[in-house]
Order: sequence, then structure tokens, then C-alpha cells
Amino acid sequence: MSLLKRIEKERQTTGQAGQTGQVGQQPPSAPLTEMRVRRQPASPARDAYLDIKTRIQNKLISELDPTMDVTRTDEVRRTIQEMYDNILAEENIVLSRTERQRLFEQIVAEILGLGPLEPLLADPTITEIMVNGAKNIYVERGGKIVRTNIVFESDEHLMRIIERIVAPLGRRIDESQPYVDARLQDGSRVNAVIPPISLVGPVLTIRKFFKIPLTVEKLIELGSVTPEAMEFLRAAVIAKLNIVVSGGTGSGKTTFLNILSGYIPSDERIITIENAAELQLRQEHVVTLESRPPNIEGRGEITIRDLVINSLRMRPDRIVVGECRGAEAFDMLQAMNTGHEGSMTTIHANNPREATARLENMVLMAGMDLPLRAIREQIASAINLICQLERLRDGSRKVVSITEVQGMEGDVIVMSDIFKFEQVGYENGRVIGSLRPTGLRPKCMEKIEAAGIRLPPSVFGVGMRR
Repeated sequence: MSLLKRIEKERQTTGQAGQTGQVGQQPPSAPLTEMRVRRQPASPARDAYLDIKTRIQNKLISELDPTMDVTRTDEVRRTIQEMYDNILAEENIVLSRTERQRLFEQIVAEILGLGPLEPLLADPTITEIMVNGAKNIYVERGGKIVRTNIVFESDEHLMRIIERIVAPLGRRIDESQPYVDARLQDGSRVNAVIPPISLVGPVLTIRKFFKIPLTVEKLIELGSVTPEAMEFLRAAVIAKLNIVVSGGTGSGKTTFLNILSGYIPSDERIITIENAAELQLRQEHVVTLESRPPNIEGRGEITIRDLVINSLRMRPDRIVVGECRGAEAFDMLQAMNTGHEGSMTTIHANNPREATARLENMVLMAGMDLPLRAIREQIASAINLICQLERLRDGSRKVVSITEVQGMEGDVIVMSDIFKFEQVGYENGRVIGSLRPTGLRPKCMEKIEAAGIRLPPSVFGVGMRR
């Protein structure tokens, strides 16, 4: 019996023995599934397998040409395959064809990719990966969090993968800077936290971007939004209304902002500003700016606010800020009020009213000694629409309201819902409901019609009031 088969048999025996008592686990050979128990200690066979894998891997790395261009993946894979076959022959390691291929893929993932995370990144049903130390890896699938049967060898192994992610971006993570925001090559968002501020070892969170970007049609098919609402938002983007996408963490704000940005005409100059570049605009004339953290000496920091101010000198038609979370909100409002119409951003808030309150607080964070009424007037004149997104209790992400900011009445910002999500039930673990028009005609229709766009009254409901 070969080594890998012996390991597999021992795993299954361990899982079956655990099912008879309180403690048990799913066989690792099964698909990713929810794990409810502690893992058994590593077996001698498992240790032997890791020893073989590490020995082959180290020998491959030592023999690989350090000047090889690793971006030419196919060529590198062929080179590694030849060296791998030679090493197995030299070491007299006997493996079946399936075992040889499995071990090869794991070693290639370690050398060229992100090790144990590669199969998770390749799984299109997984939307988020959460690594809580080397031995606890969770994923989000269908809006639900489940534990996987994948582990890292050690915290040091996990740290090597984290450093491999952040190093190409010119960022660092160490005891003096124990957390970092980064991105993968496909635009997936990455956050890493390490000791001493993490007490469970290195923690890595990856929010995956779809290999094929979501389209309007797909959102409508998923029930996240209605055709009427998207028809209205398309007209609003073309007519250069300023739009804020609001919602909680993981509600789909950046994805929705990316879809709205797709409606911007291709003959306009777009400048995107983000902490970690995630937006994937399809237009040709796009300038992407990314903030920069301070270096090891505490110098060289470039903030979102610095980039917003600088973008005003770059002749933008549209400014798209990935997220307003601080003093940059003031400069964003200034840009919207001084001729840069059609700008867009996202903000963390639970509802449209709280979104305006958060904007007030962020303007105050900029150190501007302005009366509250003056700040609210800036907000009311700058922002036209607030799209509120929410992740419902069944895990689905939906647009729950599209609200127009209509102006000031006294010291209060006046807002009106144009579309509102109505929940009518909860069946089989799914929220039943849809985004419906309120029947009100938005004031911004004058600007939309001035842009030559005509929307049928049915978009806003049959009982439309003027």
C-alpha cells in the first residue's frame, strides 16, 4: 500500500471512530463541508507525508532557476513537472498516477500560488475565505459560513502565504505594522492581521471577486434588484446625478458601485480612488489611483483625501471613490458641488438617514469648524441618490431602497424613497419580497429629461403622484 493511500485510510478510520461518540469529524476526502468538532492530532503517516512533500518542495526550489519569469505560468509548470518526475525517480518514491498528480498540484500551489487556499480560490461557489490561524479555515458559500477540512502546516506556513500576497504590492506586515489591506491579482480584497494584536495566530480574510464580473442581468436574475430600478439608475448615471451606495459590511456595495460605473459613457474621463484597487471598469479612459500606507520610517503615506484633492487637478469627468470613511468625505462633497457631477462613492451605514449622519461626522473629522446646518446644506446639494444595500438573514444581498435627497427643510435634510423593498414572507430559509416603486416621481427627473432620457411612468408605479 502506498503512503498516500495509507494516510487516506487512516483519515477515514479516524472519522468513522469519531462518529460513535460525542466527538467526530467528516472524512477529509469529502467535499468542503461544515465541521463541528476539534481535529484529531496529526498521525505518524500524516507527518511522513508532510516530510516527503517538504523535502521534494525544498529540492525543487533549490534547483529552480531564480531568474525564471514566474508570470509565465505554463512554462514554469512544465519545468517543475520535469524536475518533479526526476526527483521522485531519484528518491525512489512510488506513487499511483492520481497520488503523483495530487502531490504535484499541492507543490505547484506552494511555489506559484497561495498553497492550501488555491482550491478555495478556484471554487466559484465560495465568496469569502476566512483563515483563523493555521488550523481553522472557514468559507462563505451561499451566504452561510461553514468550516472546511483544509489546514496550513503551521503559523509560519500561513505567514509565508500572507507575505507572498502583500510583497508585490509594496506593502509590509510585521510586529510594528501587524495588519494590512491588500488585493490579489484578480481584484479580490485581502485583509491580514498577525500577532501581537491577533491572539489566535495570523488571520487572513479574502473577499473574492467573481472571475466573470456580475452583470445587471445576473443581479436581476438573483432577485437583488428589479429591471425598473436599474432602468432608473441607468438614467441617473447617464444624467450625471451624484450617487452614494450605502450598506453594511459584506452587503455588496463595491460590486454594485462597479455595476453602476458601467453605465458611465465611454467618452468620459473617469478617475477611481481606492485603498486597494478593486473596481473593474470596462471603459477605456480610466485612471486608477490607490492610497499608500507609511513606510517603515513612518513616511510617504498617501491618503484617500490626498488623492481626491489631487484628482481635481487631473481634469476628471467623473470621480469614483471606492469608500468614504474619513476626512476625504469633505473633499468629495466639495468636488460634487463644484462641477464634478456624476461622481459616486460608497459608505457604511444601516439606512439612508444614517448615511447622511455619517457624512456629517466625517466632515467634522476633517477638522472643518463649520455649523451643522452648513454641512447639511453641502450634503443636500451634493448628493442626489442613496442606494441602500443589505444582506438579509438568508444570506442574500439586495437593494432595499433607492432614496432621493431632495434638499433642506429647516435644519433637516429631506429625503424620499423612490423604491423600497417589501418583505412578504420567509419560506424554506429564503426571504420572500421584492423592490417596489413607491409611486412618487423624483425631483431629479427634470435633470434626467434635460439629458434627453425619457422614462415611462410605469418605472415609478401606476399610481404616480406629481
